[in-house]
Amino acid sequence: MTAPKPRPGILDIQAYVGGGHEAPGADRVIVLSANETPLGPSPLAVKAYESLASSLHRYPEGGSTELRDVIAERFGCAADRIVCGNGSDELISLLVRAYAGPGDEVLYSRHGFLMYPISAMSCGATPVAAPEANYTVDVDAMLAHVTSKTRMVFIANPNNPTGSYISADEIRRLHTGLPDDVLLVIDAAYAEYVTRNDYTAGGDLVEEFDNVVMTRTFSKIFGLAALRLGWAYCPTHVADVLNRVRGPFNVTAAAQAAGVAALADVAHMDTGRAHNDVWLPWLTKALSDLGLTVHPSVGNFILVRFKSKQAADDGYAALLAAGVIGRQMGGYGLPECIRITVGLEDENRIVVQALERHLENS
Repeated sequence: MTAPKPRPGILDIQAYVGGGHEAPGADRVIVLSANETPLGPSPLAVKAYESLASSLHRYPEGGSTELRDVIAERFGCAADRIVCGNGSDELISLLVRAYAGPGDEVLYSRHGFLMYPISAMSCGATPVAAPEANYTVDVDAMLAHVTSKTRMVFIANPNNPTGSYISADEIRRLHTGLPDDVLLVIDAAYAEYVTRNDYTAGGDLVEEFDNVVMTRTFSKIFGLAALRLGWAYCPTHVADVLNRVRGPFNVTAAAQAAGVAALADVAHMDTGRAHNDVWLPWLTKALSDLGLTVHPSVGNFILVRFKSKQAADDGYAALLAAGVIGRQMGGYGLPECIRITVGLEDENRIVVQALERHLENS
């Protein structure tokens, strides 16, 4: 008998592997592998989530109407151009499914988020990785890789896992160089952490042009990663397309309620940003002082480069032995690197102490 076969190319996809959450044998597990906020969700979001426990038999409101209204008010967007999703991952996948297919190309930066090439390949499109400059998006290289087959361009800004960003002027220069029928998707998952004056999350370009989409998430500074909640701000015609291809109840009622409450707790978000503003530079300097290369980051994580893949593997093992789970970066073409989320004060100190001991003994 012949078993059903997937479409050509599907089995060529390397499945996405998320950050670990277990450290066997450790008395205390410190999870710094997935860029989750160390402060947890807003108490208001937790309360809103718990309030729906007796209503689990009811379908959610399919349009996420209240949530979209609150997002629109908070970020100065038009509610009818917002589409909510089961994490921004779903929205990325839906965009690729709607706008690319066999024979098309999806362009992204070499060390960009892995869901871009995975989503492209799942639809039969060809992912194309443009080289970076100093672990940062190179606009000239991106434009040089645009062809007649290019249908979409993805930019993570700030970028995961490198932590780098490009300025509003550079984003605009990239857009200017693209054909009008190419969709530019700006993935701004870490936008809330950025305080640079020359940064834009991309909403202004969505307002101005018909071929720009901005995606955002509640998984990072808002602390709702477990609920899988994201949103996209789109031109009207793109929002219409996404609403045609998404599932009718793709965002759970609990996620919608928690998202509304999280947006209302401005103080909690401000506390998260203030914590990161202190401990991101502290962790960067402390590890740099150990002789490690720490790439500049504007997110809530750092990319630490060792002398070799073996040195990075040994460093990862040393952290794991101390109960700290970082993220190995081989899947991103950075086998000599470990990505480490900014944690609580004592967690950050344990990271430094563990690597200091390891380096002294190696």
